[in-house]
Amino acid sequence: MRICFWGKIADALNGRTGGGGELQIALMAKTLAGLGHEVVVVDLDISKEYTTQDGIRVCPVKGYNKGIKGLRTFTHRLPGLYSTFVNINADIYYCRIREYRHIIVYMAARKVGAKFILGLASDLDILSIAKRWKHFYSSNVRDLWGVFNGFAGELVYPYMLRNADGVFVQHIGQKELLKKKNIDSVILPNVIDTSSFTVGADYDKTDFVYVGSLDKRKGFADFYRVVKESSGHNFKVIGSPRDKTGNLYYEKLKSFENVKLTGRLSHEETLRQISESRALISTSPMEGFPNVFIEAWACGVPVLSLYVDPGNVIEKEELGVNAHGNINLLVEAINKIALNNGFVDRAKEYIRKNHELNMERKAEIGRMFTWIYEKNTSGGKSDA
Repeated sequence: MRICFWGKIADALNGRTGGGGELQIALMAKTLAGLGHEVVVVDLDISKEYTTQDGIRVCPVKGYNKGIKGLRTFTHRLPGLYSTFVNINADIYYCRIREYRHIIVYMAARKVGAKFILGLASDLDILSIAKRWKHFYSSNVRDLWGVFNGFAGELVYPYMLRNADGVFVQHIGQKELLKKKNIDSVILPNVIDTSSFTVGADYDKTDFVYVGSLDKRKGFADFYRVVKESSGHNFKVIGSPRDKTGNLYYEKLKSFENVKLTGRLSHEETLRQISESRALISTSPMEGFPNVFIEAWACGVPVLSLYVDPGNVIEKEELGVNAHGNINLLVEAINKIALNNGFVDRAKEYIRKNHELNMERKAEIGRMFTWIYEKNTSGGKSDA
């Protein structure tokens, strides 16, 4: 099969990991290429086509940055995307996250008679518009162009969800949300390659670590409150401010003697810092299945989460603490945390069974794409 992905994936394919979503698509693309499929990635940030060492063809969109600003979206960019995807002539097109331009990929797939897969990222993608406003639009829409992007996404995303040939979700909670909307889906968990991980370092760990974007959307203000209430503990903050909220509290944290601000680090160094930490702290109010949770557990480190517990795995598998939005409970967990006997082994076993990119997991990914390719949708969608 020829399988097409798109997004800012080129860096992740070459070992320079950006966000969690980009990493997941890169791992999926490499897996499918390793299984013998022809994989093509369209990346808007490159100017010349090339092939990676894994055999993945990475393509630009010719003329994407030409034209008059404000008009070129309609004169160059969207037409260029469409013609690029049509010319690739893939058997399957895969898109991830809430993004209005996916409709161009969908149209190209229908033009060439291909299958279209939509992968869910955040739970927020399938919740109410009121929650998306509270947790995303209110802090991310800063100009008229942002309004257009948001409005266009609200128009086309529900249509793509209902008309995709396959919808991939990250955990059971997302599947249940879609089931209430009468939309079938398949759970394809996020994966991780632990071959270079350090698990369970053999010394006393004292620091708590916070990793990610430092902004309102990720709950950085709540993290600041947690630090203020936990003066007896040390914290490491890995990441850079992304908005006014992030800048405000980042500057305030500079005066805390128990806080180390590292800025952005390489993926390898971030993993090392996590493995040397007592626990990972999360204050983000909305996620899908955070990569950093999986990375922490693979390092034998528990997760203390203010809000997010994807598929209730933190509580069910005893992989940390879910504070259910109560900052006092999170602070209490920080004060009382102790690695229970067998935690590292339990966390490693959970990762092995559910997320490790081993031969079994690679075969599962291949089967999922083959199933989408082979299933007959002419008479209506079959149950996933």
